[in-house]
Amino acid sequence: MGSGLQRAQRFMMLATGLYRASHLTAGFAAVLRKAPGEVLPWVVFGGILASSAWLYGNAYARGWFDRRWVWADVLVTGCSVPLLVCLATGARSGGGWVPGGTEVALYGWLFLLGGSVSAVAGVALAPRPAVGAVLLLLGTTPAAYLWVIGQEAAPGFALVGHLNSVVSSAVMARVFWWYLRRQGTQLDEAKERALTAEAARARQTERIAHHRALHDTVLATLTTIAAGRVDANAPLVRERCAREAAYLRRLIQREDDPEAAGAEAAEVAVGTALEEAVHSAECLGLKVTAQYHELPAVPRPVATALAAAVSEALNNVRCHAATGQAFLTAVGVGEGVSVTVVDRGAGFDPGALGGGTPDGSASGTGLRRSIHARLAEIGGRSEVDSAPGEGTSVQLRWPA
Repeated sequence: MGSGLQRAQRFMMLATGLYRASHLTAGFAAVLRKAPGEVLPWVVFGGILASSAWLYGNAYARGWFDRRWVWADVLVTGCSVPLLVCLATGARSGGGWVPGGTEVALYGWLFLLGGSVSAVAGVALAPRPAVGAVLLLLGTTPAAYLWVIGQEAAPGFALVGHLNSVVSSAVMARVFWWYLRRQGTQLDEAKERALTAEAARARQTERIAHHRALHDTVLATLTTIAAGRVDANAPLVRERCAREAAYLRRLIQREDDPEAAGAEAAEVAVGTALEEAVHSAECLGLKVTAQYHELPAVPRPVATALAAAVSEALNNVRCHAATGQAFLTAVGVGEGVSVTVVDRGAGFDPGALGGGTPDGSASGTGLRRSIHARLAEIGGRSEVDSAPGEGTSVQLRWPA
């Protein structure tokens, strides 16, 4: 559709083009009825039609009017043709045409063109040149008008009406063009602000995703090692550290990877992503009993979000449940997935935490950000069921 300004320009070209077409239609009807066998009326009509087609065809090809052709339209269509036609149609006798009234019926439509010519000049020319073009039309067309009709036969109000048509067409077209151009410019500015805001939201979303990923992987590993819960030199711990170092490198290089965007849309086996999360938790000493049943292929963002949510749930079991074992069950539900992570540990009161983490940090990234928010972003749903001394169950569903 183009910008708002371009749409405004196309509308004004269409509006003035229809205005010109209405005058050409009147001319065609007049020539067809009054002079079907004469040559000059058809030559005049054909010339005006060709020049109008050139003016608007060039404008649509370029996207807007060429000022050179607008001036040509003013000088030729609006001024020269009416005067030349008057001079070429014969002699006057007694202040009127011979034979009386025939030329008026044949060529009176030419004076309608003054309105559509001034309308184009009003929108396509700068203010001062547009005023000059209108004054030129006002100074030329009355002479031709009186010549055709005759001073005795031309009522004063008819001449005034013709001059008013020239002026009012230019003024109204100018006002319409000013309004449409203003609206189009405001629309473009609003669109630019929206794009800027959307880009900022995308960057913020990406930062939040990176923070979640770092919280659920690298930070969890470093916290466990720093607390002395595992041997940092154990092969499984070193394997996890190596895997997360590779993840950090991919995170840094992702923006420069031209194939990353296309890869996001591919469907992957959700079981593979979940098994990676289970293996990462086991590397830090948590025993996980996992069962998978008829899991479908899902879009990569869905598999990534589910695996990350499972990873956070297992991290919470390892750090807060006071148990070394968790149970994971993942089953296909139609074209969707249901994943449950259960432990038989200390449990907690979800209501008392306001949807925060089991360590009591309601503003942290635990349940609220790393699980609930992740599932909501992919169109899924998560539920946490726990009570002190009763263990914890985290259920993930996609789609909701």
